[in-house]
Amino acid sequence: MRRYGKHTDEDDIRSRPNRKGNRPRTHIRPKHEDAAEGLVLTVDRGRLTCLVDDRTVLAMKARELGRKAAVVGDRVALVGDLSGKKDTLARIVRIEERASVLRRTADDDDPYERVVVANADQLAIVTALADPEPRPRLIDRCLVAAFDAGLEPLLVMTKSDLASPDKLLELYGHLDIPYVVTSREELENGGAADRVLEHLRGKVTAFVGHSGVGKTTLVNALVPEDRRRTTGHVNAVTGRGRHTTTSALALPLGDGEGDGWVIDTPGVRSFGLAHIDPSRVINAFPDLVPGTEGCPRACSHDEQDCALDAWVEAGHADPARLYSLRRLLATRERREGD
Repeated sequence: MRRYGKHTDEDDIRSRPNRKGNRPRTHIRPKHEDAAEGLVLTVDRGRLTCLVDDRTVLAMKARELGRKAAVVGDRVALVGDLSGKKDTLARIVRIEERASVLRRTADDDDPYERVVVANADQLAIVTALADPEPRPRLIDRCLVAAFDAGLEPLLVMTKSDLASPDKLLELYGHLDIPYVVTSREELENGGAADRVLEHLRGKVTAFVGHSGVGKTTLVNALVPEDRRRTTGHVNAVTGRGRHTTTSALALPLGDGEGDGWVIDTPGVRSFGLAHIDPSRVINAFPDLVPGTEGCPRACSHDEQDCALDAWVEAGHADPARLYSLRRLLATRERREGD
């Protein structure tokens, strides 16, 4: 075996030939400083449709990104063929830092987080007032996920021609959540879409809701030039709707990014919160936060020694707000259909 001293030079060292004839591997990743900026519009079986300037480009994730996956709403850097022509494919080489991430799990026991959308400003929770019946527990879970992700919630109630919104408004009124009530007739005439648009302009809004609540119908009314296949069918036996949207899709509300975006997501049957730390939910109630200073360590805010009871009794906050907080905290122990 040959041994080398301290003062060897490169010419004195033999290198093993590369039989494949390709370049040797390196751990140094290229910076891709000339990469173009893009926005992920939708993801389908490993192919990502991105908006680059004013054209859509089909791309795939570069191997150097490893397990890191891009999702709808991500700002990415792309290289390769960016013409957007048929049968061309670009490469996503970088995923930019996310301003917000909306996550969910399959259920409360599932440790695997699923990123729903990235970089959204607002979460529009769409629920039908009838056919199918409202599911308050699912709404509560979506609210907790929105608060945890730092998104502004918006409650959109559809099918008001079939039932009154009064019961739901009474349940969520103390949370100070903005809301819009719509009917199918209003959507067809454009009136409801205009009222919803007032809450969406200049923001990136993700739409979530149970299957069959009219979410995609609403999105189609907001973005008529990008109409998607809709269905009004609801299973007569289970009361559950059939899926219309099969993958998340970002759609522009106008000609410029400043006009806002809506992201239509597939209908959900559950919204797991295994990834949520309950201690962060209190941040959605700034009027109650000062009252937690006297709470015992690791207080669940729903126990005998919780200082919030005395805080509310002293008149510092509305009792209904404390009730709402505890109802949201309890969602992790309850199934959506309870």
